[in-house]
Amino acid sequence: MDPAAAVRAWLEPRAEPMAALLEALVAIDTQNPPGRGLGRCGRALRDAMAELDLAPELLALPPRGELEEPCVVRGGVGDGPETVYFHGHFDVVPVQDAAQLRPQRRDGRLLGRGTADMKGGLVSMLYGARAARELGLLDGRRIVFHFVCDEETGSAAGSGHLRDAGLIDPDALAMLTAEPTGGVVWPSSRGAITLRVGVRGREAHVGQANLGVNAFEGMVRVAAPLVDLAERLLETRGSMLVVGGAAGSGANFNVVPGSAWFSVDRRFNPDEDLEAELARLTEAIAQAAADARADVDVDVLQRAPSAGTDPEHPAAAVLARCVEQVEGAAPVFALCPGTLEIRWYAQLGIPAFAYGAGGLDVAHGPHEFIDEAAMRRCAAVYALFAGAIERPKGG
Repeated sequence: MDPAAAVRAWLEPRAEPMAALLEALVAIDTQNPPGRGLGRCGRALRDAMAELDLAPELLALPPRGELEEPCVVRGGVGDGPETVYFHGHFDVVPVQDAAQLRPQRRDGRLLGRGTADMKGGLVSMLYGARAARELGLLDGRRIVFHFVCDEETGSAAGSGHLRDAGLIDPDALAMLTAEPTGGVVWPSSRGAITLRVGVRGREAHVGQANLGVNAFEGMVRVAAPLVDLAERLLETRGSMLVVGGAAGSGANFNVVPGSAWFSVDRRFNPDEDLEAELARLTEAIAQAAADARADVDVDVLQRAPSAGTDPEHPAAAVLARCVEQVEGAAPVFALCPGTLEIRWYAQLGIPAFAYGAGGLDVAHGPHEFIDEAAMRRCAAVYALFAGAIERPKGG
């Protein structure tokens, strides 16, 4: 039996425990923001990894913002000198309906928040790693798991800790993350800048509105030039800027608002520089504030560089071959429209890719799901990749 068929044959009888684990993970509310239930989910992952004999380790992280018990779950399998990283996250975006936290199985799909992005991917990685070990694929290699708690808000606590603590080996063979790529390989991603722009005014009762300074009016004037900038960036560069994805102001309808704020989220292409784009935004805000005579402050919530691995890299060819062995066709390589955890590894020179069964079109929406058979096929790809990746000659 060829390796792909052997891995598939090992995984198919485990469809029920894989689905059961995903259901258990989805039922743990890890919405971020604010970052609920992270310790609980981390412990559930640790226990699942222990049952699969994957040497789990739960790393408690220092308190950060509203994150509840922030942590990283590490683990591994194999004892060879060459490392392959399986990286993922267990926080999820906020739900549109509380029912999304009650997983459902229907017509070969598992529905619920996090099924696609990316608790389903974590299950695929765990079972793919176990398959690789059981079938003797890890000759001279070991898989190391890094599951982090705050990817949806920039990953400064989780992946930032891995980097700062020296827990990412720059000599690793490769890294895979199970983002919902829908079977496409993402070898590169946009960078991200997220700002919170605050505007200060002075409160006054509506009956004495002339004594107040309306922070909402100032916010509108400051935001307007940024909306124009968003249109220009899309037309000239094909990169993205969203103004006011989140916003707020005031204390009550009959009070001149004394404060207001809005978000600015920039996703820039790999050929655009992080510092230049941050300067462009902050200068535009400063000029708009001066023109509006508004008292403004800017907090930088996220500053993530773009990242990428050359799709001609030998590791990319190995991944493409593994996908073709399982799916019957070579995958498409494409730029991720957002930002990815691959950046933490690619910056260290590690070939890094995103490949997962979920679909980006449903990942953050009200009808998020993952196809269970696709989840198992991805597990097979992960197992084959860990067993086939090698250091390039002369590398």
